[in-house]
Amino acid sequence: MKSILVPTDFSDCAANALDVAAKLAKRFGATLYLLHSEDLPPYWEQLPETEKQKWSSVNQASKLARQNLDQIKKRYPNLQLKTISTPKNLPAAIASEVKEHGVELIVIGSHGASGKNEFFIGSNTQKVVRTVHCPTLVIKNHLEKIDFQKVVFASSFHESEMEGFLHFKNLIKHFIPEIYLVHVQHSIIHPPIPIQLETMKPFERAAAPLKCHSYIYNDFSVDKGIRSFAEKLGADLIAISYHERHPLKRMLIGSNVEAIINHAELPVLTIDFEN
Repeated sequence: MKSILVPTDFSDCAANALDVAAKLAKRFGATLYLLHSEDLPPYWEQLPETEKQKWSSVNQASKLARQNLDQIKKRYPNLQLKTISTPKNLPAAIASEVKEHGVELIVIGSHGASGKNEFFIGSNTQKVVRTVHCPTLVIKNHLEKIDFQKVVFASSFHESEMEGFLHFKNLIKHFIPEIYLVHVQHSIIHPPIPIQLETMKPFERAAAPLKCHSYIYNDFSVDKGIRSFAEKLGADLIAISYHERHPLKRMLIGSNVEAIINHAELPVLTIDFEN
């Protein structure tokens, strides 16, 4: 992994994500891009300088943001850390930087459904996951160390989902984890368990040489089942592929992904990428 991007609004939530991103960058020798999306008035870039000078509060906030970015950079002297400040909204800014710098992983903070009123609450994180085609690690809490030893990969395990699984494996293999494949049955009508387990065998084989286990789990909903399974397992990470180009299927997958992001306390890794 050569490039990681982490957005910040300088909140505690964003600081947790930055800490994880910095640890990952150090581990992989990656360049870390620290991105701040400024809250600017509409059409700010089109305003003449004389008009911009009249917005004292905006100019002060912009100056403070640059100072904060400089202070953060000084805290990580041993990292190749590059700061970016942009007037674009967060999802658009991230999408632009991902393409420009070949970013391989986004690390973003979220309070999910906790109700805390900070920049990354719910919608912005969800918009990034929904619209930016890049693997995204969503962080809720401070992590003392990055040690993903038990990793849950949730899927329906259709043949078309193998590409997403291989991208997941490529990201996670450096931690040499045990992978726990889980398919959640949440309806009365579903394939017999032996048939479902058979569809998971190609994924088990693809996980080699990493240890891999397959499970069928019953619950009232997909996201609740995934979270319950991960909690009982004592997992360190939940992963799910969002790589689906069919609009309707992507919407259905997205509702589960966003529910997991909102309610899981564990880090959540969503897998998406450009074809």
